[in-house]
Amino acid sequence: MASDNGKGHASQGGKAHDAAHYIACLTGELARLAENYDLDTLAYILGMARLEADQIAKYSEPDPVHE
Repeated sequence: MASDNGKGHASQGGKAHDAAHYIACLTGELARLAENYDLDTLAYILGMARLEADQIAKYSEPDPVHE
């Protein structure tokens, strides 16, 4: 059962890894698109968002032993 995270949204528990991985993929694609059109600042910001999402996904990987 999902619980309230204090921000008015339900927490999905183990799905944080999946969400962060998905966000990393999307922002990576968007950063490449921005680069193709010489939108340098936007590409940089999207690249930073991708790096952050990658880090979150890496450190929130589900433990296969406990699943």
